[in-house]
Amino acid sequence: MLVTILQFLLSLSILIILHECGHFFPAKWFKTKVEKFYLFFDPYFSLFKIKKGETEYGIGWLPLGGYVKISGMIDESFDTEQMAKEPQPWEFRSKPAWQRLIIMLGGVTVNFILGILLFCIILFTWGERYLPTSALNEGIYVDSLGYQMGLRDGDKVLSIGDQVFDKFNPGTIVKEVAINGAKTIQVERNGTIQDIEIDEKFSHILTSYENRGADIIGARFPAIVDSIDVKSPAKAGKAGIKKGDRLIGVNGVSVNYYHEFEREILASKSEKTDLSLLRGNDTITVNYTTQFKREKGLFAKLFSPKTPEGTRLRIGFLPKSMSQHFKYEAQKFGIGESIVGGWNKSTTFLTDQIKAFGQIFRGKVKAKDSLGSFISIGKMFGNEWNWQRFWGMTAMLSLLLGFLNLLPIPALDGGHVLFLIYEVITGRKPSDKFLEYATFFGFVLLMSLMAYALFLDISRII
Repeated sequence: MLVTILQFLLSLSILIILHECGHFFPAKWFKTKVEKFYLFFDPYFSLFKIKKGETEYGIGWLPLGGYVKISGMIDESFDTEQMAKEPQPWEFRSKPAWQRLIIMLGGVTVNFILGILLFCIILFTWGERYLPTSALNEGIYVDSLGYQMGLRDGDKVLSIGDQVFDKFNPGTIVKEVAINGAKTIQVERNGTIQDIEIDEKFSHILTSYENRGADIIGARFPAIVDSIDVKSPAKAGKAGIKKGDRLIGVNGVSVNYYHEFEREILASKSEKTDLSLLRGNDTITVNYTTQFKREKGLFAKLFSPKTPEGTRLRIGFLPKSMSQHFKYEAQKFGIGESIVGGWNKSTTFLTDQIKAFGQIFRGKVKAKDSLGSFISIGKMFGNEWNWQRFWGMTAMLSLLLGFLNLLPIPALDGGHVLFLIYEVITGRKPSDKFLEYATFFGFVLLMSLMAYALFLDISRII
């Protein structure tokens, strides 16, 4: 839990500070007074503040964003007293429209540059590791949702719509069907090529909150014991289970693959377990006791991995993982290749966001299933500190922050930009009173959306 929270706060802090720097420095270049620069919001009080020159720098206590307060600008501070006075040369409202436009575009520009730069650095530093679908000799297994779509255990997925499925990633199915509108999935089944028609309803189903993180498909591989946990209350070692044993049965039910073993062991209502093992050419049955530990409390619901019954299962040994059964490939990137790759990743991500918005407006995807508060975002960082994943998440959040801030909603950067473009084109500046009302409306709308997203997350947990 602590690792998850720390990763989220660090990523959020980096994004907020750099975004606000995108407004701060252009304002300074154009000799505009910046009264405050804050990480997080500070209603009523701040955790830390210091004044240097004309600017107060501080850290607020509410980690929902940050801000710079630019003198003479109508923003979420709603400083009507200042706006009632005569404009001063150092104020935002006294600057030419093109300078104000640069100041307002500075934040999202930094977000886009940061996202692209981070993707470039990730590719240059770590490269890209993936599992070729050609390595899945036994094909895939499907969950109930994948079965409803028409997929079957043993299928070898070749393509989804126009997208060749050469790198194994179950998320590709969700993306291509829900966002890109793929109508067919091509598979090899029992040696023949088949096109499976995808019903339009799966755009809704795949993106629903209930199915978020669902497996849909997975790689089939045998369940082979890799290591014994001698400290586990589930005394697997004492029961006679050994490294290298292949699991072929659970409580009398035959299993051939790891996903079948996992399904049967989780479905067991008793902690008394009979396992059938293949050791060399011999079949052995062992009897031992697993342990189900029920998780309690809100934080357990938020951060603990659990079975569908709300319990954590201890079986006393670890089977071999996917990475031990399959040979993953690693693609290295030089400086030039990482720049091209980082740019392509960034543009693909942004294009997907735009398409996702389009699917929401067309009713293909439910808006409420795409909404999430800081709880949903924080959980995406995971409970282990992995720098590659951390910077990848930060890159995506930076691009998403830039995209959302460009939406033409008053109180967002995009709203200010919209009014400034109108002023540049027409030569007429909207009145301060109009801007004040529009900003207030936009602020109330954003706060309502944030509150609704938080309500959705809490109701999902409950």
